[in-house]
Amino acid sequence: MTTFKQWFRENAIEEVEALIPDIAGTAKGKFVPAERYSEDKGIRIAEGLFAQTITGDYPDYVDSINPADSDMEARPVLETMRKVPWAPYPTAQIIHDCYHLDGNPVEIAPRHVLKRVLDLYQKQGWEPVVAPEIEFYLVKPNTDADNPLEPPVGRSGRQEQSRRTFSIDALNEFEDVVEAIYDFSEQQELDIETLTHEDGIAQLEVNFSHGDPMSLADQVFTFKRTVREAAFKHDMYATFMAKPHQNQPGSSMHLHQSVIDKRTGKNIFAGKNGKPNSLFKSYIAGLQKYLPATMPIFAPNVNSYRRLERYSTAPINTHWGFDNRTVGLRVPVSPAQATRVENRVAGADTNPYLTIAASLAAGLSGAKERLEPTKPLKDNAHDRAITLPRDLHSSLKFMKKSVPIRAALGEDFVRLYVAVKELEYETFFQVISSWEREHLLLNV
Repeated sequence: MTTFKQWFRENAIEEVEALIPDIAGTAKGKFVPAERYSEDKGIRIAEGLFAQTITGDYPDYVDSINPADSDMEARPVLETMRKVPWAPYPTAQIIHDCYHLDGNPVEIAPRHVLKRVLDLYQKQGWEPVVAPEIEFYLVKPNTDADNPLEPPVGRSGRQEQSRRTFSIDALNEFEDVVEAIYDFSEQQELDIETLTHEDGIAQLEVNFSHGDPMSLADQVFTFKRTVREAAFKHDMYATFMAKPHQNQPGSSMHLHQSVIDKRTGKNIFAGKNGKPNSLFKSYIAGLQKYLPATMPIFAPNVNSYRRLERYSTAPINTHWGFDNRTVGLRVPVSPAQATRVENRVAGADTNPYLTIAASLAAGLSGAKERLEPTKPLKDNAHDRAITLPRDLHSSLKFMKKSVPIRAALGEDFVRLYVAVKELEYETFFQVISSWEREHLLLNV
């Protein structure tokens, strides 16, 4: 097997980006000169990085974190080693797993949260399979947060003004940045299948091939960095905000999921008559039951809930149905061996490790509890009641009350996650918006 040092020499690597996915799914870590990087030792870094909010603040003491903010050891994951295609000189990027200095895993690290859930499947003799679809917007550079975002100028010299869903010509307007995304992705061996123009103005979507949940989480984490860098090189921003534009569709991360029996290699959801079996229905029922408790992960930011609006492309409730894109849980038309459910609730702003972990945990709980789902919905779910939480504050209450979700994701992780998100919500709540000044300043 190729070692890190051998690979560094073969690729003339000068520097290493030692990466750690944080709570928000962004890259933390250190730059290390290649000759000083040790695959045996990895790097040392403060455990407190997992307690930082998106604004850079820290909640008051949470017992999930060592009060001394001690070091942890970040160890490299060999299969995540890739060249950084946008770097000005030969650079490697390596995702790391985190361990306490006594050798035990840091259970609050998002990668370990996903490992924890995958271990639950292993105990059942099952192997989950996932396929993410992630959307994002290209926008003009915006350096003033008070100004609304605008679409970028395409190759025609004009800005897109109307929604051109699935348009090849609209996609070709951004062919330079699209080619850069494909080129960077190929160099990093990211297994993307298709790229399409989505429903919003300058909104694109990428579908990943189905595969191992941890590998796909690593790929989505890497892909988000890749898209941003490709956009920067062409004087654009790429944003994975759930709702970056008013009156435009939000951006999602749909997650297809199925489960294989490790002994037989067959899909455990496929019935003998080619129709989904009772176990599949229980799995869907688990997703239905535990969606409210996992919403702080599927919709992790105050902006996330703006996407979940009636008669939009996003769901508003926990209904399920066959080939129905208005429900939160869609069962695509497929051969029996490909029987799967598509969780359409998560936004593009989610942490891929946590989103995959939470969705798999909810489905597994339903399968183990042998829950019964509602009847599949054939009509428009947006005509039904809104049953998903409408804001971050409400969804955190569901998460704190759910014993099965806390057990699956880890009590320490859930306590920390709730503390971080409560602080983010309180920080946002202090902001007085332009809407309030416009409509309340002189009218109340």
